[in-house]
Amino acid sequence: MAKVPSGVGPKYPQVVVLFGATGDLSRRKLLPGLFHLASAGFIPDCRIIGVSLDDISADDFRKFARTAMDEFGARKFADADWETFARNIDYLPLSAGAAALRAAVEKAEQSLKTESRRLHYLSVPPNAALSAVRMLGEAQVDRNSRIIMEKPFGTDLASAVSLNSKLHEVFSEEQIFRIDHFLGKEPAQNILAFRFANGLFEPIWNRNFIDHIQIDVPETLGLGTRAGFYEATGAFRDMVVTHLFQILAFVAMEPPTALEPAPISEEKNKVFRSMLPIQPHDVVRGQYTGYRSDEGVNPESETETFIALRCSIDNWRWAGVPFFLRTGKRLAEGQRIISIAFREPPKSMFPADSGVGAQGPDHLTFDLADASKMSLSFYGKRPGPGMRLDKLSLQFAMRDTGLIGDVLEAYERLILDAMRGDHTLFTAAQGIERLWEVSTPLLEAPPPVRLYAPGSWGPNAIHQLIAPRAWRLPFERTWRAPNQLGG
Repeated sequence: MAKVPSGVGPKYPQVVVLFGATGDLSRRKLLPGLFHLASAGFIPDCRIIGVSLDDISADDFRKFARTAMDEFGARKFADADWETFARNIDYLPLSAGAAALRAAVEKAEQSLKTESRRLHYLSVPPNAALSAVRMLGEAQVDRNSRIIMEKPFGTDLASAVSLNSKLHEVFSEEQIFRIDHFLGKEPAQNILAFRFANGLFEPIWNRNFIDHIQIDVPETLGLGTRAGFYEATGAFRDMVVTHLFQILAFVAMEPPTALEPAPISEEKNKVFRSMLPIQPHDVVRGQYTGYRSDEGVNPESETETFIALRCSIDNWRWAGVPFFLRTGKRLAEGQRIISIAFREPPKSMFPADSGVGAQGPDHLTFDLADASKMSLSFYGKRPGPGMRLDKLSLQFAMRDTGLIGDVLEAYERLILDAMRGDHTLFTAAQGIERLWEVSTPLLEAPPPVRLYAPGSWGPNAIHQLIAPRAWRLPFERTWRAPNQLGG
């Protein structure tokens, strides 16, 4: 196993209290992720206490964790590593109460025989989060600890302010880590590296050279078992406030004074403060045909399963540059891209039939999948006589570097950062409340939902929203296959 670089993990062993330990997220992501971090040496030592509504034994929970590893673990592992991990797992039904939780945490800390830190992960529905926080406070295990919370962080400004106020009764803002798994992906951090480590692109990263920016996250999946949650939430609350706006901040932020959590958070918050309120006429809401007949859905539901919007950042760098965001369920493809469209030359010297302008502006495209991919498109001359131009591209993929095995899964990276106390990739109360504030006009007067066919790209009105520009997805050209040459 490769040696873990120093400084990437926490200094102290960790006691992890995992609420919602028998839930789907725990099974698919958190338990396999914690196993990898512990077995690969990212954490000096670790004890895990599962907590959930299920009245099962610690042995039953270990069996649950082993099944999760077999089913969802992305890496091969040795039985000896599993046995070590299993010995460090305990379980507590929620009904056991705060006193039992405190005893379990103290027992885990004593077994470490050295100074340690506590990490509480709330993998629970929003309506159960505050009761878990109160239990942690009653158990007096809130000190010397950090807490990770899953979205949504409120449903509007008033609920976000209330949630943060109640959280701060038990935990300080420095202890709270509001998780957004989009920001844990390698490409999100690669945006920072690309922008601020290279002298080529930062000078043109502004309104003088960029025409518009798209952040596009269509999904092919439906709701599955989440209809009840989705009915009360919708695409805007579920995806835009907690995911797409956060990505927008990474794209639009000014250079931080240092690549450290506080300066980066400050620059992100400056972006949010500069955002103009989202107006209903700049939004298209959609609902896929058949949604109202899904189990758990109101037959007259006006909940959107699709949303596209135009938003603006009112500062010197971005004044006049529209940001177009789109996401939804049951769409034609599953993609996660940021596409930056550069301004076209003010005048063309090429013949009318040269092809210049026929395929739109030059684009810089980031793929937000787990393994980084980037593409820069440009016009180039077609070989042969005459002046015919084609759209070509330069492409980079992490898989071509031989380092793809070093990529951490998003939840693994974010758990590790929380253990280290690094807020860089997490959202803060101030930023969340500002985003709900700019969303207020839309939430108070949402435009009607428009039906769209499953497997399409959303309602037809999306084309009027972006006109005279065009959506980048679907791509006219696909990403190149590994080791494939050519444009």
